[in-house]
Amino acid sequence: MSGPLAGYRVIELGVWVAGPAAGGLMADWGADVIKVEPPAGDPQRRIFGALGVADQHGVPPFEIDNRGKRSVVLDLQLPEARDQMERLLATADVFITNVRPEALERLGLGHQAVLARHPRLVYGSLTGYGLDGPERNRAGYDVGAFWARSGVAHTLVPPDQLPPGIRSGMGDHVTGITLASGVLAKLLERERTGVGGLVATSLLRAGMYTIGWDVGIQLRFGKRESTRPRQRSRGPLVNCYRAAGGHGFWLLLLEADRHWPKLVAALDRADLADDPRFADAKARLAHSEELIAALDEAFGAVGYAELTEAFDAHDVWWAPINSIVDAIADPQVQASGAFVEMTPRDGEAPYRAVNSPVDFAGHVFRPGQVPTLGEHTTQVLGDLNT
Repeated sequence: MSGPLAGYRVIELGVWVAGPAAGGLMADWGADVIKVEPPAGDPQRRIFGALGVADQHGVPPFEIDNRGKRSVVLDLQLPEARDQMERLLATADVFITNVRPEALERLGLGHQAVLARHPRLVYGSLTGYGLDGPERNRAGYDVGAFWARSGVAHTLVPPDQLPPGIRSGMGDHVTGITLASGVLAKLLERERTGVGGLVATSLLRAGMYTIGWDVGIQLRFGKRESTRPRQRSRGPLVNCYRAAGGHGFWLLLLEADRHWPKLVAALDRADLADDPRFADAKARLAHSEELIAALDEAFGAVGYAELTEAFDAHDVWWAPINSIVDAIADPQVQASGAFVEMTPRDGEAPYRAVNSPVDFAGHVFRPGQVPTLGEHTTQVLGDLNT
């Protein structure tokens, strides 16, 4: 693997998504990532089993976060395996884990003990709720710690509604990127000082940061405006609508007074411009529900293609509300480099996958294969003896 992290070694003791996501990004970026798994393997390998799927060959939720790694099986309940883990850590630049603190400490792998033995190591800790506090060992998962506990889920809907079902892995991936960025910052510091150290984040902290605007307003002013149904939004020009036929789109007219005349021109609706209820930003705010209703009627009378062509002709900012199928077929999504051709294993047909979200000039990225459980155990442990 080439990439900006070529030459760095990462030992990952991670399960499910968030920790392996951080290691997966570093593998995509060229690091030698050794994934240490228990004899039964990372349970994410069997994620489709929860849906009653017995054949676990080809598991995209596992593949995206684990491609290009080397898999080593160690039963860390055994003294000889813990010794082998210790020898692996001695070869590493980075240790990444999202195992709960109490379990790590029982294995002698808590951050204080590991860094005392390996002071140059960058120790990346990802937990549900943080390393301190009475619930430091509570199981998190992104649904619990990132979405529910942080306030993200409650903020998505009006206060009297329960949140919708959350798509899997979103909070995990945000937190994985967070840990990877922190680890890279610590590696830069180590270049100057020669000393590694702890880098810690949590699903809870990443969730709080994600809605930091709302939390900050509440902290500063003791209140915030609750989420409203779209037909009652106080930002009618930054809102979602449907064209005739039902295709949805989002208006992005954040600078309302500058953008409003362009929207009126695109719709060829001088009557909206002349309506005193919509004369300026203050009036549109006071009559936002009436404006949303008027725009619903106007947009609903025009086909999507005709409407969006008029938007573009009049420099009206908007975005399509794509389904996943729409997004995969979207020429701009494809041009952005969102997909990557995977390196198939023998007997596998070529296939595409989601790319990691950062490009580096001068590096053509082609991800490594997804390791089978324990595929590299003999090779990696053998190297320790040479």
